[in-house]
Amino acid sequence: MFALSKNLQTRIQKLGFSTFGIVDLGDVGKQNGAWLNEFINNQYHGTMDWMKETAFRRAHPHNLWPEARSALVLGFNYGPDTDPMASLSQTDKATISVYARNKDYHSLIKGKLKEVAGLLARDTTKDVKVFVDTAPLMEKPLAAMSGIGWQGKHTNLVSREFGSWLFLGVILSEEQLTPTILKTGDCGSCTACLDVCPTDAFPAPYKLDARLCISYLTIEHKDPIPKNLRAKLGNRIYGCDDCLSVCPWNKFAQAASEQKLIARPDLNAPDLAMLAKLTDQNFRTHFSGSPIKRIGLPRFLRNVLYAIGNSGDANFGDIISPHLSHSDPVVRDAAEWALAQISN
Repeated sequence: MFALSKNLQTRIQKLGFSTFGIVDLGDVGKQNGAWLNEFINNQYHGTMDWMKETAFRRAHPHNLWPEARSALVLGFNYGPDTDPMASLSQTDKATISVYARNKDYHSLIKGKLKEVAGLLARDTTKDVKVFVDTAPLMEKPLAAMSGIGWQGKHTNLVSREFGSWLFLGVILSEEQLTPTILKTGDCGSCTACLDVCPTDAFPAPYKLDARLCISYLTIEHKDPIPKNLRAKLGNRIYGCDDCLSVCPWNKFAQAASEQKLIARPDLNAPDLAMLAKLTDQNFRTHFSGSPIKRIGLPRFLRNVLYAIGNSGDANFGDIISPHLSHSDPVVRDAAEWALAQISN
């Protein structure tokens, strides 16, 4: 087996990675594929058809790259320096998921991963492939197997050192790397993450129904959000961190040190009125380099209008009115709903 050199480990640290672990892919069993099939058979994936289409490749890294023998899993801390839930009580403001309050982490981390992968390929003379949440690879189970954390009852990774706030990247290698065995932890009897969910998106511990998850609804779901769920969104316009934020392991979490991941002050609790007035060009400029830009202005306005409706503030009437004639029917529907809410 090949052990990572001290120089490579030092470089990993200098690039900003907070932790890493190694998995022998021969030890990856069929349990992840079974969990994924159950998830899809229960229709928990909602409209994310790509999960069903890529289920076979996603079930095991060998289905994606048969020659791979090891996975080097790296974690990058993006811990917030303020309470992510503080803005939930400010009804004239918007709440944005911590990970989206600055630059898109995919491009940031991928560049760093490519450097690590290049050094690993040089040392081992074997091929490598890099993944940052953009290919059919189940990063969280691999991260748990590597020992850098464990999957909590909310299905997300939890770390002893960084709580809920780790971005994950994976490098698959043809080399047989020496696997790590790191001490992790567990959730015990705690159900804080399940209890706090506004939409009851967890049918059971360690199981998620994405169709009820606010992150899925505000980011992946393209159509009008079901009316029985709109009030539960509160002022969350992009993602949701509730289940991450309440985890007791966050008492060990650290604030991010990477400047591009530190929240922009204007995205910690932006004004709903300002966001609702954004034109397409303003939207693209304001969220340049941000993952929020990916959902496009119509879906973004839909979310903002739901938040405005949930404010119950009749003073938003003039902000809503222009959207009643919006070219997108989803935005028009959201505007009509919001106006009815504040009128009541």
